[in-house]
Amino acid sequence: MVKNYKSISLGILVGITALFGTQTVLSQEINIFKYTDFDLKGPVKSCLIITDYGREEFEFNEDGLLTQSITRYNDDDYDITIYKYANGELKEKRFENYRDGVFDRNTSIANIYTIDTTGNKKITEKIVSYNKEFLDKYEYHYDKDDHLVRIKRTNNDGIDETSIEYASGPGEKTASYYLNSELLKTVKTTETKSKTNIQKKVILVTDYLNGEPNTAKEQVYNAKKKLISETDLVFDEKTKKFVPKLSKTYVYNQMGMLMELRTKIGQGISLKKYIYQYDNTENGNWVKQIVTPDNSYVTRKIKYYISN
Repeated sequence: MVKNYKSISLGILVGITALFGTQTVLSQEINIFKYTDFDLKGPVKSCLIITDYGREEFEFNEDGLLTQSITRYNDDDYDITIYKYANGELKEKRFENYRDGVFDRNTSIANIYTIDTTGNKKITEKIVSYNKEFLDKYEYHYDKDDHLVRIKRTNNDGIDETSIEYASGPGEKTASYYLNSELLKTVKTTETKSKTNIQKKVILVTDYLNGEPNTAKEQVYNAKKKLISETDLVFDEKTKKFVPKLSKTYVYNQMGMLMELRTKIGQGISLKKYIYQYDNTENGNWVKQIVTPDNSYVTRKIKYYISN
């Protein structure tokens, strides 16, 4: 019998995202993760996360870069992602799947990166199976200011090209993504200051379908770069405007820890509260999070690098 872990893995990823905060990440772009992306402080060597929907293990090097993550479904079935770097740049990313304790070569893949800096920077990503089968190739082209301006994808189905155009105005900047010349997405970032000089950043990501507006997500961050509100919107064909579908409001304590999450869907409102237990180190990382009223929990076991 073939085991299907897709839905379980997705649940773990959704849970991890909700746990550590939401960050706007566009598909196909290269991202390097550090321990700070997982709400960790200090010289963290590893972090084991135990939830009621699965386990995640993260390992970091002494520079704080993520070197390995493991998603465990049970003792015999797990997925490993390995990250390798050179001079702070990502060189390899390998996805290895294990089922019934046996390495599954047929479903495991490797992403290999090469960097060309003879002119404006270009990064080439080749994706191959562990059976040496070619799957995809991406070329990421940057301008002289190190902004990503073009992504070229090549596979057995042909060639696709995504171009990114940038525009800026007072207090705002916009990146527009075009797939084969058709508008795919816009990312508008606005920064404002109130009379009390408190800075606020708003990121509005708008997705287009067949060149027409379809859905959008607005995220608002405070001066401490904490996500304080998030709204999912859908485009109303009758009014030709975006209308909210779901909104979330985040409240933090003085330590910057999430205390409350208020979710509104239509006229319904739900409220979750978060309670923490901390480790006994000077870093002050939390090791247990309890969410009420459903009484779900997340436990973290953290190991640190020892200073000489």
